[in-house]
Amino acid sequence: MRGVVLHAPGDVRVRELDDPKIIEPTDAIIRVTAACVCGSDLWPYRGVEEVHDQPMGHEYVGVVEEIGSDVTTVKPGQFVVGTFVAADGTCEICRSGFPSSCVDRVFMSEVGTQSERARIPHADGTLVATPGMPDADLIPSLLAASDVLGTGWFGAVAAQAGPGKTVAVVGDGAVGLLAVLAARQLGAEQVIAMSRHRTRQELAVEFGATAIVTERGEEGVAKVKELTGGLGAHSVVEAVGTQQSMRQAIGSTRPGGHVGFVGVSHDVALSGENLFFSQVHLLGGPAPVRRFLPELIDLIWQRKIDPGRVFDLRLPLEEAAEGYKAMDERRATKVLLTI
Repeated sequence: MRGVVLHAPGDVRVRELDDPKIIEPTDAIIRVTAACVCGSDLWPYRGVEEVHDQPMGHEYVGVVEEIGSDVTTVKPGQFVVGTFVAADGTCEICRSGFPSSCVDRVFMSEVGTQSERARIPHADGTLVATPGMPDADLIPSLLAASDVLGTGWFGAVAAQAGPGKTVAVVGDGAVGLLAVLAARQLGAEQVIAMSRHRTRQELAVEFGATAIVTERGEEGVAKVKELTGGLGAHSVVEAVGTQQSMRQAIGSTRPGGHVGFVGVSHDVALSGENLFFSQVHLLGGPAPVRRFLPELIDLIWQRKIDPGRVFDLRLPLEEAAEGYKAMDERRATKVLLTI
């Protein structure tokens, strides 16, 4: 099969790879219909994380081709949406609502799903079948549910976005934009999108943002406070993962408020004193997407939300290198790979 491999930082190749095989009785093999490039894929692409000949990708939708003998919830021929962390769905951590920290978890980035086929570990706890074969125009939105929508949704839930709340979103990548959508779906009264890019601002407004803040750092914090009567937002989603974005998120939150941090953290160090006196709740990490997937699929299937609009560049699998380059150069927000 053909699949994307990151040979070295900045060097993306599409190569012939071995076809996946059932290894464990809980595995499934899917024929991938669509995959995409994630912002977190850019960390190794930029050399921040060590990499050599790594199969890439962790967001995927497709059709089940084969299942292991213990798989009971999906069957060959079904269209499925998977999550970026494979989880058994049965351990105590999974049952508590955090399958992304399953005691037997497998990060799908270790498997690679930017490929024609993929082996999905823990199929019963990882894959969710759609009600039928989706219309072609629904596939981008279902693909978004695999990670960026589920991650943005978790960020909003972790920040306790809801009716009567003011929510601020730090970061205007695909996750941040879909956190805006999630906050509005959860009933937030006011949603402040922090963005400096016109096209992303426009999409944020279409997703439900009621205000745009272009400032960053302390100026951005001051602007959020100005918009919230000097108090700060009730709920803040941090969707970047840098020192500045985390400080901006905490600073934008009112005492007693909640921060949902879902940006993959790199070199983030928090001051204990600042944390102590901020009096904010912090919850985040790898999003437990599987917890939300049935609800998100239903919203998409009923055409109540259209998260697939975050994909602003579509390329065939063979042109994956251009997709990585476009996202790295910020010429694209999110790249969909057709297979």
